[in-house]
Amino acid sequence: MSGEGLHSQQGCSLARRWNMAHHPQACPSGSFCTFNSILSYNMLNLKLSRRSLLASAVTASLIASVAGPAHAADAWPSKPIRFVVPFSAGGANDLLARAAAEGASKVLGQTIIVDNKPGAGAILGTDVVAKAAPDGYTFLISAAGVISNSMIRKVPYKDSDLTPVAMIGLAPSVIIVPANSPYKDLKDFVAKSKSGAGLHFGTAGNGSTPHFVEGLLTSKYGAKLDLIPYKSGSESVNAVLGNQTDATSEASIVVIPYLKAGKLKALATTWTQRISAYPDLPTAAEQGFGDIKIAHWAGVHAPAGTPPAILDKVANAVDKAMKEPKTVERLKGMGIEPIGGTRASFTKFVDEERARLGEVVKATGMKED
Repeated sequence: MSGEGLHSQQGCSLARRWNMAHHPQACPSGSFCTFNSILSYNMLNLKLSRRSLLASAVTASLIASVAGPAHAADAWPSKPIRFVVPFSAGGANDLLARAAAEGASKVLGQTIIVDNKPGAGAILGTDVVAKAAPDGYTFLISAAGVISNSMIRKVPYKDSDLTPVAMIGLAPSVIIVPANSPYKDLKDFVAKSKSGAGLHFGTAGNGSTPHFVEGLLTSKYGAKLDLIPYKSGSESVNAVLGNQTDATSEASIVVIPYLKAGKLKALATTWTQRISAYPDLPTAAEQGFGDIKIAHWAGVHAPAGTPPAILDKVANAVDKAMKEPKTVERLKGMGIEPIGGTRASFTKFVDEERARLGEVVKATGMKED
């Protein structure tokens, strides 16, 4: 036997001994095969195995990406939830936040902490939530100012960084004048302003709800008003109480005690329906000012990317909280309207509010101080 033949046969024998234990079909009994052919066969199988493993890994990754959020939503909430209020404690937004937190925590079976982070016209608290992890444990108690801020000033976040979740409720805005004011209603007040009486209207600063009320009166109905910006709504109300300015508007919960005590006079509420706690006051629309629709509302926004299943659970919990009979009675007694609703209804409201406020900003040239 030649050396080459012996080498080939030995190679085949080695290959058979290695391969037969793993792939007997590769070298049938009595056949002649080379080490290279067997090696090629096994390399092919190795490549196929690697491809199979890669495909399995990709499939597992896809399954995890789909199942992950669902699993997270199923396990949620496993720790306390935070409601960030971008205003000081005691106002309408804060009060609605606490009512929603109390009721929603019972529905969800988890503590909800109300965290006040006032500053920069609600920008500070809004930015905290916009930059928070979208894990369902941090939410913003939003308001009209949260929507309008980006229209009139530079903010450190994008509107798209936040997702609408649920409406909580609102405190209708009330246009007020001093108790001894000669104006009997809103129509009388606007007519007097057009005569060149030089009437002053106080606000809580640029972009505040009273500023938008004044903007609607001037841009839609031709009122001639001198704008007086104060540092806060309470300062503006105090100016009217002291006859230092002719009018302002403020949340129903703030002014109703003064109205009932005879210390202020109300000309109109700027919402679409009368206030339960002060039913004799007509709306602006009833007096011919149908485009004036504005209120001190509170809703819930979440960081963009929060799992939809979690958002739905929060919306459902807030809706149930705002329909709890004792909560409804308590809020209505203070001049606040509990609303609740679905994610879809709140998203629609936010879109309409953004468009409505945007028109006023454009018409009045409203800009940062």
